[in-house]
Amino acid sequence: MHDLPHIAFVAFLGAAAAGALGALVLWLLRRRSVAVGMNVVVAVPVAAMLAGTLVVAHAMLLSDYDLSVVTTVVVSAAVVSPAPAVLLGRWVVARSRDLARAAHSFGDEGGFSPPGGASTAELTSLARELSSVSAKLAASRERERALEASRRDMVAWISHDLRTPLAGLRAMSEALEDGVAEEPERYFRQIGTEVHRLDSMVGDLFTLSRIHAGALALDRARMSVEDLADEALMGAEALAKEHGVRLAGDVIESLPVEVDGRKMSRVLANLLVNAIQRTPAEGTVTLSARRRADRVVLSVADGCGGIPPQDLPRVFDMGFRGTRARTPSTSAGLGLAIVRGIVEAHSGSADVRNVAGGCRFDVTLPLPPGDRHGSDHVRQP
Repeated sequence: MHDLPHIAFVAFLGAAAAGALGALVLWLLRRRSVAVGMNVVVAVPVAAMLAGTLVVAHAMLLSDYDLSVVTTVVVSAAVVSPAPAVLLGRWVVARSRDLARAAHSFGDEGGFSPPGGASTAELTSLARELSSVSAKLAASRERERALEASRRDMVAWISHDLRTPLAGLRAMSEALEDGVAEEPERYFRQIGTEVHRLDSMVGDLFTLSRIHAGALALDRARMSVEDLADEALMGAEALAKEHGVRLAGDVIESLPVEVDGRKMSRVLANLLVNAIQRTPAEGTVTLSARRRADRVVLSVADGCGGIPPQDLPRVFDMGFRGTRARTPSTSAGLGLAIVRGIVEAHSGSADVRNVAGGCRFDVTLPLPPGDRHGSDHVRQP
């Protein structure tokens, strides 16, 4: 008879040999199906137990009968044990193949529908992630279609808006050339107006091209939001009087920002012009500036009656004019796209929402780092 440490050592050697062989097999089969790997994983402890038991039985010098009994019991257990692993492996493989087939729809502009039936927690989590990605891809495709439609509309509108002044310029130039213009001075003034209109459209297109190319240069300087707002209100006063619209400053907080003054003035000018043109006579357009946490929010509210909900996500798209007929402008629907491009170049954001009687455009800009914990100073106009 052998003592217990010797038996334990012999059993360990047998089990270690089986474990090492199993590890080698797993490494060789690492590129095969998970079902194969699961069978090997189950077979390794079973083989280790079988090898250890048989080695110990031989070391203990059991009788032939006792040895056959032990061998029969161990082999029976070794044969039955892998069955659950085989079933589990086949089930996992089947669920994986179902998930792979469902994922094929991604490349065909289709949505992802998780396969039915129970599955493992990992495969269920993967299906949820694929569903989330599918929703994002669908939204991205819809956004791409909308942008492509906006580009097509922009080309059509720009072609129309360019053709109209060019036709007028041609007619007026021919009349002046033929000497049939009854009031040449009026023709010259109108030619100047149309040239200015064309120059404005070309300038907008050039600005948008620089924005989309990421080449918009900013000459930042520290200035007061109050000064920007006052300058914008003064610049839009003549247009507001022409349309019979009242301009108002709601709450203007004296807060500093680091922006390109000329470009930010253009942002406010575009918003005010858009608001004035869409507000009926006797209506009011309001400009306000407030602090919100570590950011400044400049808002322009109008009395346009509101924007259809389906148009709100596309208001800042290039060339978009909405389902409602907009007032003719020289920008061919580029003004609000320029607003968003300039604001985002300043690490800010622009959005729009409907409010009572109209809509409100919000431009959010970051405060300078040194002023993000300062106190607010409010001036009531």
